[in-house]
Amino acid sequence: MEFVPWEEFGTFFTNFEHTAFRLEVRDRYNMPDEQEGFQLFLQGLPDPDEERSMRPWCEMIQAATSDGKRFERVRVVSEPHTDYIRYEIAGTHLNIDAGEDIRYLPRSRARSLDLPDHDYWMFDSRKVAVLHFDYDDQLLGAEMITDPDVVVQHCYWRDVAWHHAIPHFTYILR
Repeated sequence: MEFVPWEEFGTFFTNFEHTAFRLEVRDRYNMPDEQEGFQLFLQGLPDPDEERSMRPWCEMIQAATSDGKRFERVRVVSEPHTDYIRYEIAGTHLNIDAGEDIRYLPRSRARSLDLPDHDYWMFDSRKVAVLHFDYDDQLLGAEMITDPDVVVQHCYWRDVAWHHAIPHFTYILR
C-alpha cells in the first residue's frame, strides 16, 4: 500500500469536476489541530478560534459549490454519541453554511446495510481515497484507488449510505 503525498492529496479537493463525497465511520478522530478546540468543548467553553481554523476548508467549499460542484458527507455515528461526535456535530454549522451537505447514519442502521468499516473520500465517482488511521485514531495517510471494481463498490456504498442517512438539521432535532 502506498499513500498519496499530502500535497497531491490536497489537489483532489480543488480539481474534482462534480462531486466530492466522504464516508466517516469512526467515533473519534485524533486530529492535532483540533485538540485545543476539543478540550474547550469538553469544558463547555466556546472555541474563539473555531471559525478562523475552519476558514480555509470553508472557503474551498464555498468556491467549489459556487461553481456548481457538490461536497457531500455521511457520518456513521454510534448512539449515544461519543464526546468527539458531539464536538463534531456542534461545529458542523460552519461546513453547512459553506455549502457542504452533511448527513448522519446511526451505526446500528449502517451495520444492517453492510457498509464498510473504513473512511474514504470519493472524487467524481472515479477515484477513491481510502483513509488509514493508527491505533490512536490519527490519520496516517490516504491510499488512492482507481481500480474500476473497487470504485464501483465504493459508489454503491456511497449511494446506500446517502439514501439512508438523515440530513444534519433533521438529525440534530430528533
